[in-house]
Amino acid sequence: MRILLIGGEGQVGWELRRTLAPLGTVHAPLRSDLDLESADSIIRVVRETRARLIVNAAAYTAVDKAETDVGTATRVNADAVGVLAEEAKRGSAVLIHYSTDYVFDGNKAVPYTETDEPDPINVYGRTKLLGEQRIEEVNPLHLILRTSWVYGSRGRNFLLTIRKLASERSVLKVVNDQTGCPTWCRLIAEATAQVVAMSPTAQGPDPDWFQENGGLYHLSAQGSTTWYEFARAILGDDEGHARVKAIPSAEYPTPARRPRNSALDSRRIQRQLGIALPDWRVCLALCTEDGPAKASFDR
Repeated sequence: MRILLIGGEGQVGWELRRTLAPLGTVHAPLRSDLDLESADSIIRVVRETRARLIVNAAAYTAVDKAETDVGTATRVNADAVGVLAEEAKRGSAVLIHYSTDYVFDGNKAVPYTETDEPDPINVYGRTKLLGEQRIEEVNPLHLILRTSWVYGSRGRNFLLTIRKLASERSVLKVVNDQTGCPTWCRLIAEATAQVVAMSPTAQGPDPDWFQENGGLYHLSAQGSTTWYEFARAILGDDEGHARVKAIPSAEYPTPARRPRNSALDSRRIQRQLGIALPDWRVCLALCTEDGPAKASFDR
């Protein structure tokens, strides 16, 4: 199976390079080789690779910066995705794409399901929703996986930020009125590989399987928490209790609004595909056991 992995240098992409490797030949072009703001660049790479599976783990994820950089966010999160969808359909390839919990406004009191109507409240969420819509309009064989609060041992994420701040400050102030599902990037990569492994043929994923089982799924760890509770868990119960102070969002203003509740209900992927997702606390413990998390600011 020839697999084109876009965004292989990112958090999820880095893990996908490992989890997809046993399933086929993974081509993961560098950013210097694939410009997501150029349709010609995308088309050239897709056609040269001749992949039967395209996995798009790339995105414009600077939530606050997107408020004033709407053009770039739109080109990467929406326009590029539309080109990928067109090329996937042209080449009879399967497209796997990752979206976000920020497509929702956060006004629901319980976790969001795949049937809830999106209503993003920031530019990042709007551009990611546009990406989903571009795929559905073209309608190649596809899988859209919405995930949330992604963290890991690479890149820029909440886990690494809290550990860095803990080494610099005695008290950390963290908002306690935003709820979501922290999700380890390795869980996302392993679940993705499980899905691909369900539908193998000699050339690539089975089109009939994806025709029946593809579409939109939520993919996040089980359970939900606040940024405050997540920070306490990262530092450990004793240290977290002593050093992390809860504050309302009003005391930590940001350029982009955040949904108050963006927790995802991921039960459909278990019912439909049999993928059981562990609790976020289990994933955090496994990530911690995996070795010291180190920041990488090459993104």
